[in-house]
Amino acid sequence: MKHLIFMPLLILLMLAIPGTASSQIVTPKEGIINTDSVRRDFDNAPYFGLYKDNYFVFGTTVGQKPTKENTNIKFQISIAQRLTKSTLPLHSYLFLFYSQKCFWNVLENSMPMTDLNFNPGIGLAKPLFVKNRFIGKMIMLLEHESTGRDGIESRSWNKISFGANIMIDPTFIVHGKFWIPIIDGQNNRDILDYCGIYQMGSSFSTSNRRFGASVILTKRRGWKLNYNTIIELNYRLFKRDNQFLFLQYYNGYGEGLLAYKEFHSTVRVGIVIKPRLFSDY
Repeated sequence: MKHLIFMPLLILLMLAIPGTASSQIVTPKEGIINTDSVRRDFDNAPYFGLYKDNYFVFGTTVGQKPTKENTNIKFQISIAQRLTKSTLPLHSYLFLFYSQKCFWNVLENSMPMTDLNFNPGIGLAKPLFVKNRFIGKMIMLLEHESTGRDGIESRSWNKISFGANIMIDPTFIVHGKFWIPIIDGQNNRDILDYCGIYQMGSSFSTSNRRFGASVILTKRRGWKLNYNTIIELNYRLFKRDNQFLFLQYYNGYGEGLLAYKEFHSTVRVGIVIKPRLFSDY
């Protein structure tokens, strides 16, 4: 089992090498991306690439004394495989997605990985254009998320998700995503109360993409202003590379599926590998 767990780390190292496994569109220096160039890049780009941020961070609970129980490593591997060579109807592309998030208690005896979340999906992505300029994309996705366990530690649900990333300008992006839940797990019937019903956020980067910041809000079910909040800061290490120093702050419920009912306020630092144009969430 352990060698299967470490396979994503090998993928992460491969994605960190400049020029490998990147299917993202590189923004021209003038910041304008037109229709023809985007469609050409989609058709000619490698089939395998990044989907969400790929990160490896270490940290602890905010407001408490760090201990081996509340201090851990969190890492995420997220990749995409384009399944179609050219556009489908409505100029869309079919993708296969896979993300895996893990919480690793490296300070405890035997260094257990306490919570693994598996998130495969398949969906259509459609580039968006206004006056021959690329402004983002829309996505419709059928996805599954589970702990991969059975018995009392089983957690699982399915979602039909609809999302969009919109570039207000080359340095500022807003994004949103909502889902139709299909809850099949017997031990997480109330998951919407903790993991939410929709998500929204924004991200900013400097013109040279050296520094970036983002905020992601996930609305929990109910009429109260109850959001799970993620704040992220990143700083590019080297001008030509795609690795960033990374700080992530999480406040709310549902950080991991196994303990989705537990409130967490954590800060972690480490390294992130980001898609070339913008990240999905």
